[in-house]
Amino acid sequence: MNPNDLKKLVEWRMPFGKYQGRLLADLPGPYLNWFAREGFPTGELGKLLALMHEIDHNGLNDLLEPLR
Repeated sequence: MNPNDLKKLVEWRMPFGKYQGRLLADLPGPYLNWFAREGFPTGELGKLLALMHEIDHNGLNDLLEPLR
């Protein structure tokens, strides 16, 4: 994991879908779980969504608070 990816989670916004415009760090767990089941998008967005899923799944969301 690249430490800069954590910063991107609190800067990037979801570009499409039900949660369009919401910060990646603020996406709900069930939405992230859906991507984990159905497949993450390709590219950097998919990599960041997978990282956010791991953070959320393991209860580590507090790691992002200092970056906000």
